[in-house]
Amino acid sequence: MSDGKFYYCTKHNTVEGEEGCRAADRLGPYDTAEEASHAYEIAAERTKNWDNDPDWNDDAEQPKE
Repeated sequence: MSDGKFYYCTKHNTVEGEEGCRAADRLGPYDTAEEASHAYEIAAERTKNWDNDPDWNDDAEQPKE
């Protein structure tokens, strides 16, 4: 593995270094291979946080035409 950033390949379900599969098939970058190995859990937690962020999820009514 490289000493740089790490990625999780969703196509092969493996941790990769910077020279890996195409970007569309990867999550990351992560600072460590261990962190990259938890990419799905990290993504799920971030999604949950974003879904519950009042700055990005306001329920203001849209103007009626």
